Amino acid sequence: MARLTCLHSGDASLVLEQQGNGVPVWRHCGSLVDVCDLPSLADLRGPASFSLDGDVPLSTIPGSKNGWFGPSALDIRDHRGLSVPFRADHALVGDDPDSIQVTTRDERLGLTFTQSFLRLPGGAFLLRSHLENTSGALLRITNGCSAMLPLTGKWDHIISWSGRHNAELVEHGEPMPAHGWVRETRRGIGGHGGPPGVYILAEGASRDSGLVIALQLAWSGDSRIAIEHDDEGYAILSAASVGERTLAAGETLDLPDAILAISLQGRNGAMAQHHAAVRSLIVWPGGMMRPRPVHLNSWEACYFNFDEARIDELAQSAAKIGVERFVLDDGWFRGRRHDRAGLGDWSCDPQRFPAGLGPLIGRVNALGMEFGLWVEPEMVNPDSDLYRAHPDWVLAESETDRPTARGQLVLDLRRGEVRDFLFNAISRLLQDHPITYLKWDHNRDHAPSGGPTQVLGTYALLARLRAAHPLVEIEGCAGGGGRSDAGMARHVHRFWTSDNIDAVARIGMQRGFTAFLPPEMMGSHIGASPSHATARHQSVAFRAAIACMGHLGIEMDPARLSEAERAELAGWISFYKQWRHLVHGGETCLGEGADGLRWQAQGTDGEFLLFVIRSSPALDRRPQPLHLPFAARGKAWDVRLVNVAETHGQHGLPQPRFIETMRQNYTRLPGSWLAVNGLPLPAQQAESVAIYHLKMAE
Repeated sequence: MARLTCLHSGDASLVLEQQGNGVPVWRHCGSLVDVCDLPSLADLRGPASFSLDGDVPLSTIPGSKNGWFGPSALDIRDHRGLSVPFRADHALVGDDPDSIQVTTRDERLGLTFTQSFLRLPGGAFLLRSHLENTSGALLRITNGCSAMLPLTGKWDHIISWSGRHNAELVEHGEPMPAHGWVRETRRGIGGHGGPPGVYILAEGASRDSGLVIALQLAWSGDSRIAIEHDDEGYAILSAASVGERTLAAGETLDLPDAILAISLQGRNGAMAQHHAAVRSLIVWPGGMMRPRPVHLNSWEACYFNFDEARIDELAQSAAKIGVERFVLDDGWFRGRRHDRAGLGDWSCDPQRFPAGLGPLIGRVNALGMEFGLWVEPEMVNPDSDLYRAHPDWVLAESETDRPTARGQLVLDLRRGEVRDFLFNAISRLLQDHPITYLKWDHNRDHAPSGGPTQVLGTYALLARLRAAHPLVEIEGCAGGGGRSDAGMARHVHRFWTSDNIDAVARIGMQRGFTAFLPPEMMGSHIGASPSHATARHQSVAFRAAIACMGHLGIEMDPARLSEAERAELAGWISFYKQWRHLVHGGETCLGEGADGLRWQAQGTDGEFLLFVIRSSPALDRRPQPLHLPFAARGKAWDVRLVNVAETHGQHGLPQPRFIETMRQNYTRLPGSWLAVNGLPLPAQQAESVAIYHLKMAE
């Protein structure tokens, strides 16, 4: 019989087979299975024509045995630069109810490769790889895959995301290719397509049903996600960081973790597993997430055009409408009048704030708001005291070949003295002032690249600051959404989704964000109208309703609004505060309705806030009911139409009597009816959101 080692979650099973003392081979990676009394793989795989006499099936470290012709999990060069294969002499497999550990060793190389498969809260698996060089020589790791998994059966469709600045997280669906598929990034950061990851759908899978595998790499640098078909009849899914890593004698190396979701509940089920996995990585101040406070960020309200009096006025306007955290963005530090000078000189500008930041922070706190501050520590302007003192501290190929972007260069965080300087500069700000929040920006690609060690330098700096100031929250930003991933989630508490706050553009971006990351980490602000990114006009209500699906903020000056608009904005802030306990920390379900509708439900098994979004004019004569598969969990639901966020004053058709009744009172509807026949909807204008509250009836 087969010597099998298994790890199960609610929907899934990982099954390995030990063959002698070699690297274990894959028997199953997919939906939940029973492995009792299975025959060994050797008894099942007969000889094949034009093949080696000795069978070489897919192992947990492909390429560790001569005769494997597929992709390799580990590529190594020795101190002479020669390619040397990893050939495991033996393997030890251990397991417990929550994990499998595979330890393999190549005695000739003096290299130990340990793989761990761990079950996470919520049902996902964490894949972890550790290398130890016990030889007396330097080894170079030119490729180290964090995951190499078999895809057997009928896989039908691939979902992935791409993007650029101001156009993040564009979803792409494509059929499973005949040969291969690759998503690779080479800019030094993850990029505006979101986390390095992919969804793979089995035949017939949908948002709410069917088998789905979703993999993301917990990494913030260059990466490669690939699917390669083999003539064996299956495909191999792999995830790896890109870039050479050196492993000196006696050193150890951790490859980036990979998070694997396997769901029988469709894309929404896989998304729920990723949300739970990422939440398990976040370290909240005080040990748990508190209600996510409403922000006002000064950037689009002022840009660089402000002084202390102007910021005071903005803070007062923010407090009057219910803002809970005021964030001073770019321009507060020495020499910073535009984006071509000052980065690196992290002390308060005496011309803007003659008495320093202390008096301003005191006034902000007196208004009942926390104070946050924008920083961009990983960058430096050539026009700065830091660069003039240390021109060698940047990523550069030569003294003359130093291309700038936004007038700035990237500091070399591979160097300990650079990290020490930045830690001391930022830590001094946090020690000297009651700053509870940092917006940590990163506004250019890496050219040249600092490789994986640059990413690890960023992680090390953030970890050191978090340890020294554990009550400070940090927001990750990179030209908008250029570095939002599970690797950064260990060090930050929020991501800036995009510099484009246009509400229509944000619909798709926010749905793409939640594919891998939970909504409480998604910075979603109400911007000005017209939008600074697209010049489109949108109502306060529509902008606010879209923003309420994440972590709400304001990105404009409320004083520029009319009195009626300010009152409306304050009302939406109150709405967010009332419902954020459902929006954050629970489940998110996404779906599509008839005639271009998109919907999003957030909450728990027994209570949801439902957003029904219409971005374009309706084409059907009447709105069709909205099918809500999650409603089948309950025998009946009490439903109320809480709000319809649309442009006030526009002529609309009279609503049916039942819709008006739902506006006034909770109406009980059968769960099976809501799932199969759907929720009755009001007629909606273009750029509107109908918001419902659903409670499972007792």
